[in-house]
Amino acid sequence: MKLQQEKLNDITAKLINWIKNIMQINGGSKAVIGISGGKDSSVTAALCVEALGNKNVYGVLMPDGIQKDIGYAYEICTHLDIPHAVMQINPVTEAFFSALEGLRGHLIPSVSDKTKINLPPRVRMTALYAISQSIPGSRVLNTSNLSEDWIGYTTLYGDTAGALSPLAMLTSDEVIQVGRKLGVPEKFLIKPPEDGLTGKTDEEVLGFTYDTLNRYIREGIIEDTKLKEKIDLLHKYNRFKFTPIPMFPANLPIKAEDTTGIYEQDGKCS
Repeated sequence: MKLQQEKLNDITAKLINWIKNIMQINGGSKAVIGISGGKDSSVTAALCVEALGNKNVYGVLMPDGIQKDIGYAYEICTHLDIPHAVMQINPVTEAFFSALEGLRGHLIPSVSDKTKINLPPRVRMTALYAISQSIPGSRVLNTSNLSEDWIGYTTLYGDTAGALSPLAMLTSDEVIQVGRKLGVPEKFLIKPPEDGLTGKTDEEVLGFTYDTLNRYIREGIIEDTKLKEKIDLLHKYNRFKFTPIPMFPANLPIKAEDTTGIYEQDGKCS
């Protein structure tokens, strides 16, 4: 959705203040971000620079072997003047796949394609948390946007993780608009996102465009009924990725003060 300038200014300012406030509530003052060089990580990093200062934003580049477009990641880190480093995750993913192969014919029939797709994002998130815990006062930032989340085009406990998610309620085109407002160079905003495995763009894998998805999300309009059914099914079948882990209601007393409100909401406090 094309945001009016006043609305764009308001959302951008509120995003920056929101990051400041959430970090203070969580006891953090520094951000650790996985940098791909695409719009989501670039805009998230730019927002954090505004909120926390460039020296408090740490970019982590995590190629799985050879990443042909890693230059984008280097460039955005240089543009934002943030501390950054490369952590090659290929030795970890290869070791993991090798260990899984040892289970073939015993516990698993084979290493599935979904495993091959989802393991690297989970390794990356493990790396980000390991780095964050080694930088006092830092928190891992989630960089997912509403468009991806709506259809579950994410990896559970991979790119769905993080201490806070600034872009979670913005569609992919709105992320681009915020990026432009922040002065993020166009090349990082229009870089076609790829699935990181096949070399195909997200839209090629999904079978529909983000423009179509974004219009449906914001306006409820989609002409192709079969496409609407496909998007609705993706949204339905992937909702588990964004709901809290179900907890059995034991209905036993909890007398300790529940400052989180989590257990009280589940009817467990008495």
